[in-house]
Amino acid sequence: MKKNRKSVNRPFSIKRLLQLAMLLLVVTTAKANNNHPAADPAIEGRWDLTVDMDGKSVPSWLEVRHSGLHMLTGSFVGAGGSARPVSRVNFKDGKISFTLPPQWEPEDRDIVVEGTLQDGKLAGTIIGANGKSHNWTGVRAPDLRRTKQPVWGKQVKLFSGTDLKGWHTEGENQWQVKNGVLSSPRPGSNFISDQKFNDFKLHIEFRYPAESNSGVYLRGRYEIQVADNKGMEPLKDYLGAIYGFIAPLQMVAKAPGEWQSYDVTLVGRTVSLVANGVEVICRQDIPGVTGGALDSNEGEPGPIMLQGDHGTIEYRNILITPGK
Repeated sequence: MKKNRKSVNRPFSIKRLLQLAMLLLVVTTAKANNNHPAADPAIEGRWDLTVDMDGKSVPSWLEVRHSGLHMLTGSFVGAGGSARPVSRVNFKDGKISFTLPPQWEPEDRDIVVEGTLQDGKLAGTIIGANGKSHNWTGVRAPDLRRTKQPVWGKQVKLFSGTDLKGWHTEGENQWQVKNGVLSSPRPGSNFISDQKFNDFKLHIEFRYPAESNSGVYLRGRYEIQVADNKGMEPLKDYLGAIYGFIAPLQMVAKAPGEWQSYDVTLVGRTVSLVANGVEVICRQDIPGVTGGALDSNEGEPGPIMLQGDHGTIEYRNILITPGK
């Protein structure tokens, strides 16, 4: 008959210790996730903002998204410049805040944005790099997804080639017409079509001198960059880009003084662009309004706007095919 063995306390094996350590990590991570949820649908997404700058409504834009376990980051577009990355968005108890380094502003002070989310809308203040404070409001940006492709209408001349009829400026007009060419001989006002559009196809030709800069705004909100960038890398702020958002697939800029062309298709917020006969953007979604936009009412039709406040520029053969 076998004798009963006394129970012996044996030390944990390395394997067992690793198992316990993994269990502790899982529990700790779960608790962290409960305290800091990975996503917050109340604030995440895209927002169309309007800033009151001394009585003038200025468009702006914000996107908030989660990054990892408990961090919110984002992108921001102000009155001018390109989309700026936001490294950390703070959001708690309905309060949102973040800071931005200056971009094109001459001052070196950070921009401070604060706001409150209430009833699905945002409102707050922005303190610029110059120290001035302005109020702003925000609403959810529409997704603009189309359930079916548009039926295209008849192509029409948006610019007659003989006069400025059908267009206007918001300031002093420096634009002129000669031999079928629309030109801005010096920096001044932007040129805006009287007609507004939803979905459309646009053909436009342009020419600039060395180092000049302009842009074609779709619906007055999304700028396609026009600039002297021959031989440079295709970047988000160079020729063929949706300014600050989408870089062209390749750089196809010609030399200054040569006529160039854009063929654009905009359906909802999905854009395709053929520049100088080469497709450089293929069915990409434009996240939001770009700097210098007319407004942030993305769900509404808008005009074609030609940037005239940067440099000398010429345009011709502006043809548009609206969707029905």
